[in-house]
Amino acid sequence: MSTLSIVIPAYNEGRTIHRILEKVRAVVLDYDIRKEVIIVNDCSKDNTEEAIQAYKDAHPDLPITYYKHEVNQGKGAALHTGIRYATGDFVIIQDADLEYDPEEYNILLRPIINGFADVVYGSRFIGGKPHRILFFWHSIGNRWLTLASNMFTNLNLTDMETCYKVFRRETIQGIELKEKRFGFEPEVTAKISRIPKIRIYEVGISYYGRTYEEGKKIGMKDAFRALYCILKYNLLK
Repeated sequence: MSTLSIVIPAYNEGRTIHRILEKVRAVVLDYDIRKEVIIVNDCSKDNTEEAIQAYKDAHPDLPITYYKHEVNQGKGAALHTGIRYATGDFVIIQDADLEYDPEEYNILLRPIINGFADVVYGSRFIGGKPHRILFFWHSIGNRWLTLASNMFTNLNLTDMETCYKVFRRETIQGIELKEKRFGFEPEVTAKISRIPKIRIYEVGISYYGRTYEEGKKIGMKDAFRALYCILKYNLLK
């Protein structure tokens, strides 16, 4: 029986962390795949830790492993920790907010389980899934960053900046990751693309985006950092 490691970086998500955990708990994975949840609290300033512990105590049927950074380091650093401790056959990244739907895990896993893929990206820009209409310039920025990344990696991704990425565990754990904040996406894409004979697939997913008032954290400075990382990790191999 295979296991899916679900890595959840969390920073000040005390209001919603129980809701995403309930969605993860409720999803039934195909192929008798088990779930392993790894939460990394990146030194939250709110009640994130208490909310996680309360959920963990109330739902012992969901295997949750909890780690905490004593100093805030960034989303990428939290992902590094979670990936390092993953023991499943496959690893998926799940944000602690409610923008991405765990019900789509099976869609993302299918190309790997069927033997076609080693890595699967969930694209917010293809397919007929629902998408919340929000920021025009944010979507343009995502597409331009994806285009810039594709120019260097020679991939034809439609959504490099997506949260939902599924990896075979040995693939992602075999990469030395350095970016501690939002540069994780372009860095991992650049390094994945250079693995000999790697098979990368993309599937359409839904997207329930948040406004900044609702807790969205990524901003313009992160877009510039992402562009820097595209150049850095593709030119300095």
